[in-house]
Amino acid sequence: MKAEIISIGTEILLGHIVNTNAAYLSQRLAECGVDVFYHTTVGDNPARLSSALKQALGRSDIVITSGGLGPTVDDITTVTVANLTGRPLVLDKTILGNLKEYFRVRKHRFPPENIRQAYVPEGAKWIANNVGTAPGLIIEYEGKTITCLPGPPGELEPMFDRRIVPYIRKMTGCWTIRSRTIKTTGLAESQVNGMVKDLLNLKPPTTVGIYAKLKEVDLKIMAKAKDEKTAGRAIRKVEKKIRSRLKGYIFGCDDERLEDAVAGILAEKKQTIAVAESCTGGLLSNRLTDVSGSSKYFLMGLVAYSNPVKIDGLGVNEKTLKKYGAVSRQVALEMAKGIRVVAGSDIGLGITGIAGPTGGTRSKPVGLVYIALVINKRQVVKEFHFKGSRSEIKFQTSQAALDLIRKNL
Repeated sequence: MKAEIISIGTEILLGHIVNTNAAYLSQRLAECGVDVFYHTTVGDNPARLSSALKQALGRSDIVITSGGLGPTVDDITTVTVANLTGRPLVLDKTILGNLKEYFRVRKHRFPPENIRQAYVPEGAKWIANNVGTAPGLIIEYEGKTITCLPGPPGELEPMFDRRIVPYIRKMTGCWTIRSRTIKTTGLAESQVNGMVKDLLNLKPPTTVGIYAKLKEVDLKIMAKAKDEKTAGRAIRKVEKKIRSRLKGYIFGCDDERLEDAVAGILAEKKQTIAVAESCTGGLLSNRLTDVSGSSKYFLMGLVAYSNPVKIDGLGVNEKTLKKYGAVSRQVALEMAKGIRVVAGSDIGLGITGIAGPTGGTRSKPVGLVYIALVINKRQVVKEFHFKGSRSEIKFQTSQAALDLIRKNL
């Protein structure tokens, strides 16, 4: 079964809002075993929306729209669908009663404009909105199904889960698609590709996709089957091969972040950490403390941006700064040693570098970063050369620091 998603709203086309609905709907439809081949975004224009609907109905079994169900004149979805399907709009007294009750309990006067939302195409099934005012619609038309949902994600998502998912599962005969994302760091996309190339060429019902991010490459396994048990078995078979080939570079799966993985290791080994940051400006401390329960392992973070703070706050030797410069492996190591002493932690980590876009030289270009780690008697210093904007270099540095902790623990 094929589905198509039409997102309605000029504000999406103008870039004023990010269209998260399409991503959510695609993910949920995949879990129901429904293939999504097209996403369309159209502004608040009846002619263009009607054209998009006709095209979608010609190539898909289910067409799902989001947006355009509000009470204002630019909310055109209901009227356009009614005209396209040749059905008159009729007043539903139950919807009207629900709308009036919505405003009564909030002690607001009922706006006459909202009466528009009580009119639905004749024969359509309507879906109660437990959050906002716009009801959803299901219209069966010439063997196809049009489903109209409100635009706000807080209204669309519970409505889709509560009413549309059961409706679709009944239509599809309970096919299911399950997925699992294996997350790696420390390798470029091309390197990961070379190690799992044969798996990326797998054909349905089990497939593998590769997705590159900043300092991270994900592999997404998807399996389509009649039941979750069969899909899960197919995923585990492929996952086992991926893990055997990328051992050491995999830090987690699905929604797990690198900071979650590091937090788990620190907690398991009962190790405490303190970090001294320069070019990252506290980003690493933020990521380490973004995990619930971080007080068990995170003792201290110090942003030592200036040389005087490095000297007075961390005990970095002034001679080291003069001889090697603030951005050097020697200073990074002294920062790591100093923060470990100040905090009394098991682990000390120091970061210094040039995030740009200014400040670089021929010998020390923008993107040059040193990360030092001190664990007991072991001392590790790594040199990195990152590319990108200031924020991208800062993130890549924090990612490399987290991975350095993970690998050394």
